[in-house]
Amino acid sequence: MANIEIVDVADEARFGLIPPCADAAFDHRTCDYWEDADRGSKASRAGWLRGGSSGAAADSTARPAANPFAPPPKADSNPFLPASKATPSRNPFLEDLGGDVDDNPFARQRSARPTVAAEAPRKLQLLGRGLGVFGTYAKLLIVDGEAAGYCQFGPLSAYPRALRTRELYPQLPDAPLPAVITCIATAAEARRGGYALRLVDAVCADLAGRGFAAVEAYPEVGSKEDATPAARPEFWIRAGFSLAVANDRYPVVRREL
Repeated sequence: MANIEIVDVADEARFGLIPPCADAAFDHRTCDYWEDADRGSKASRAGWLRGGSSGAAADSTARPAANPFAPPPKADSNPFLPASKATPSRNPFLEDLGGDVDDNPFARQRSARPTVAAEAPRKLQLLGRGLGVFGTYAKLLIVDGEAAGYCQFGPLSAYPRALRTRELYPQLPDAPLPAVITCIATAAEARRGGYALRLVDAVCADLAGRGFAAVEAYPEVGSKEDATPAARPEFWIRAGFSLAVANDRYPVVRREL
């Protein structure tokens, strides 16, 4: 009997287990299609699998290096001020504001919130944006030590493209806002084993435990199985979702939790 485990993707070890897409043109490990509504892509980008900030801008507030050829600065930069005014008077209320705050023995100590390292792969940084508040944004289904399924989910605020899609349908309830499942995929060799349905059930149970009353997904009608991160409508119906908005191209499915 197969040993099945469902785990959160919250570190590089688990991130490294995400199986590649069945279609090599796409890659869950480098996809920002849902996170970037304007320029997001599902494409496979090998550079994103390496660690680093992936092109983060340099700190524009850094001070320029000292000029060794410049004369030393004068002690009194304003020669017209009286000697008594050359140095600002001491303000005891503004001292040591940049220093460490003394521990308050009566205050409740906050535990350190989980984070993703700055040198982690770009996609893992995206998945880790809500670790300290919401929790994880992805889960893996592992069968006998091998990842067979992957699911990405989270609050609507984490996925601007989902928000934009939802704005097309004013008939959808907007209170309380649902969670969303943006991506569901099964490794090619694990297809037709019911693993994706099992993974969606686990994600829905997790989201219910986090206080959500419903979850939505935004499948594509007529797309190829390996070319869409959101599966097809018929999959979601089997997973216990109902058709909330019928549309020839971009319907909305919803499951009450």
